[in-house]
Amino acid sequence: MRAVLLAGGEGQRLRPYTAVLPKPLMPIGDRPIMDLIVRQLRHAGATRITVATGYLAELIEVFFGDGSKYGVPIDYFREDEPLGTAGALALIGGLEDDFLVMNGDVLTDLDYARLFEEHLASDAAATIATQKREVEISLGVLRCGDDGDATRLTDYVEKPRIDYQASMGVYCFSPEIIEHIEPGRRLDFPDLILRLLARGLTVRAWPSEAYWLDIGRHDDYELALDEYDRMRARLLPPP
Repeated sequence: MRAVLLAGGEGQRLRPYTAVLPKPLMPIGDRPIMDLIVRQLRHAGATRITVATGYLAELIEVFFGDGSKYGVPIDYFREDEPLGTAGALALIGGLEDDFLVMNGDVLTDLDYARLFEEHLASDAAATIATQKREVEISLGVLRCGDDGDATRLTDYVEKPRIDYQASMGVYCFSPEIIEHIEPGRRLDFPDLILRLLARGLTVRAWPSEAYWLDIGRHDDYELALDEYDRMRARLLPPP
């Protein structure tokens, strides 16, 4: 399994921490979050990891080196200018077979091997790990106009809850998706997925109940710090 880790963002929402550290090197417990991810991917059977870097790239490259201390080869693609979350894929060499892509700041115990195996067994050009989330709207919500009268009230719901499937920031792709990315042009994953759908390719969701935190915000980072000791055995694979 070839894996691509996205580690080029500036982490603006985690300032001031990310003024001196790239977000993937933010510590969770006794190690950077991307250290956990690399160990998890190696344990899941990754045979090569490519890290797409940009902001403070030198720190990431020095910390992880060639991957020898992890037992898995690590190489790097450094963006000269920001290409979005998906744009770098068109410029990374060797993506000739199906591969896994994930954000370098995801704290999860997702079963990467099972996700990848089920992607390979499917007809999907892209498979997205998803998780159910619930949002409460802290307002009284009105429905009007169902009968054509824009001011006529037809329903009133106090503080409704909305369920949705959220992307976990972990994807599996077939190599055919590369031809839908313009080299050197900025592109984010939502736009790539919509482009694939518009061109008739199959995209599948892979619902998961795994532990999952995206540490992009201060509140989530603080929660990760609080929960790490309890979750350590699930998040840190055996050596």
